[in-house]
Amino acid sequence: MVFKRLLGSLGVGGPTVDTVLTPGPTRPGGSLSGEVRLKGGDADFGIEQITLELVARVEAEHDDGESEGVVIFDRFTVGGGFRLAAGEERGMAFAVTLPWETPVTELYGQPLGIVLGVRTELAVAGAKDKGDLDQLTVGPLPVQEAILEALGQLGFGFRSADLEYGRISGTGQQLPFYQEIELTPSPQYAHQVNEIELTFLSNPAGVEVILEADKRGGFFTGGHDALTRFTVGHHDVRDWNTEVDGWIRHLVEHRASYGSHPAYGRGGHNGHDDHDHNGHRSGPGMGTAVAAGAAGLAIGVVGGMVAAEVVDEVGDFFEGDEEEES
Repeated sequence: MVFKRLLGSLGVGGPTVDTVLTPGPTRPGGSLSGEVRLKGGDADFGIEQITLELVARVEAEHDDGESEGVVIFDRFTVGGGFRLAAGEERGMAFAVTLPWETPVTELYGQPLGIVLGVRTELAVAGAKDKGDLDQLTVGPLPVQEAILEALGQLGFGFRSADLEYGRISGTGQQLPFYQEIELTPSPQYAHQVNEIELTFLSNPAGVEVILEADKRGGFFTGGHDALTRFTVGHHDVRDWNTEVDGWIRHLVEHRASYGSHPAYGRGGHNGHDDHDHNGHRSGPGMGTAVAAGAAGLAIGVVGGMVAAEVVDEVGDFFEGDEEEES
């Protein structure tokens, strides 16, 4: 992954920058590595600072509907404080740690429709210039993959995924947005819910799993959806099919008994239960390592129209909207 950018603020003859990311997906909380490669221009320049920005395409709900924008969700200074001579070539290796809540962009190697990027900013001679975006690919943590695989084996299908600006109250959320993975219900629950939304909020100790179910006939209207939370460790070994099925059963039954009483939940939505429920243990089983070629949700991604839509979305994002910031 490479991008080149002439420092427009310095005019023709300024230095250029290539940012090369180490090939392959990284993981939430994992290391993002690569090299920033500089080439001097027609004159000497003082490189004051080199900064990497992590950016995401995020949706925001408001009174007039929905809008999209680019949110910077982390910054890293990876170099600076040196003189770059005319025509000089210099490479600077870097390794930074991604936030634990970094969204997952692919499952089993197939894109989910989440668009993340790495943007390089150079501070040169008192001027700042932002380089073009380079696509960032993030795969799931083992426990996230195990939960998604269990949902696929239980009959749930992948519908879409997006990033929503806002906060889920009562959680340890750190970023200003969260990822929603929208699932079609399995046949067992199709008569009770239209859709189930899944959010992972990871941290060094484990993962908060937030599940939300709409009420058939009244999707996302006041009092017609419910939310529950479960906590799992990164190295938990469970029979994930049984575990996740218990979570879904609890969610649906709770939604049925919950009725239309208001509660706190995701920003912009009404009618959520925000209590913390620990999933029951059912003994050792699949563990957290799931084969990359396993069936389940991957079928919905590979066989659906999502992949085609993602191509256009990614292209639009990296070719435009560079100046949008949070």
